[in-house]
Amino acid sequence: MTLAASRDGYGSALVKLASDPEVIVVEADLGKSTKSQNFRKLYPERTISLGIAEQNMMLVSAGLATSGYKPFASTFAIFTERAFEQVRNGIARPNIPVHICGSHGGIHTGTDGSSAQSIEDLAIYRSLPNMVVLHPSDFNSTEQLTIQLANTNSPSYTRTARNKTPVIYDEKAASKLQIGKGEMLTEGGDVAIIACGVMVSKALEAAESLSSNGINATVVDMHTIKPLDGKLISSLAEQCGCFVTAEDHSIIGGLGGAVAEHLGENCPSPLERIGVADHFGQSGDGDELLEEFSMGISHIIAAAQRVIQRK
Repeated sequence: MTLAASRDGYGSALVKLASDPEVIVVEADLGKSTKSQNFRKLYPERTISLGIAEQNMMLVSAGLATSGYKPFASTFAIFTERAFEQVRNGIARPNIPVHICGSHGGIHTGTDGSSAQSIEDLAIYRSLPNMVVLHPSDFNSTEQLTIQLANTNSPSYTRTARNKTPVIYDEKAASKLQIGKGEMLTEGGDVAIIACGVMVSKALEAAESLSSNGINATVVDMHTIKPLDGKLISSLAEQCGCFVTAEDHSIIGGLGGAVAEHLGENCPSPLERIGVADHFGQSGDGDELLEEFSMGISHIIAAAQRVIQRK
């Protein structure tokens, strides 16, 4: 099993996008950690480093976009929140195509502790009109979706992860991914497990365990939180009749919230949400924290068994 971090997929995508002379990379001191340094080392003349000034980074990026460039701006997920007003009023409200990447999101980041573990970023950016919100699951999917953003004429927020996780897609499979379209990784009629980010590999392991106990699960990589693939969710409501969502994010407002909203308005179905249950994180090993906060593989399995009983 190959392991790689999704932040490395982001860095790789920036280099592949460099053939487009309109692509500009904007940093706020953390290029080494977000992997935008991969681009900077090769194209320093097309990289703008603003230091620890995230608000400035957002508005400089907006200015570049209105001047015909394609800016990719990155920092830690938690620090993008420091610039929320600039993102709201300077990027989202005028619908300017700035592509923001927040790395090190969620409690899986681990030892950085609760002050640095953004568990609300997906909810914050999903609340903004015009924003595309992505949380890819592995190196190759992050690379491919980031490349697609270069030709997306609306602002976006992509969350990446620091820690290495299983590579789910080969390059050919990743090339078929589309922003706004969830990807079915397994198919079964008993329960649908919809996951994003680092939790997709956990969902696949849970589905494998469930299968050995006679429960067949559909697993969906919902890499796009907004626009949500409501058509796929509605079809799974008919096929499976119940859902589990799994995300390294607060259960309020992120993937679980988005799926709950769609189900409530379109096709009411039982739902169990796996995620951070309305509290902050703490320092520790990433996988240990998932267990501590009831977000591990065993918890996904238990949620699937519970929700099936609610059909």
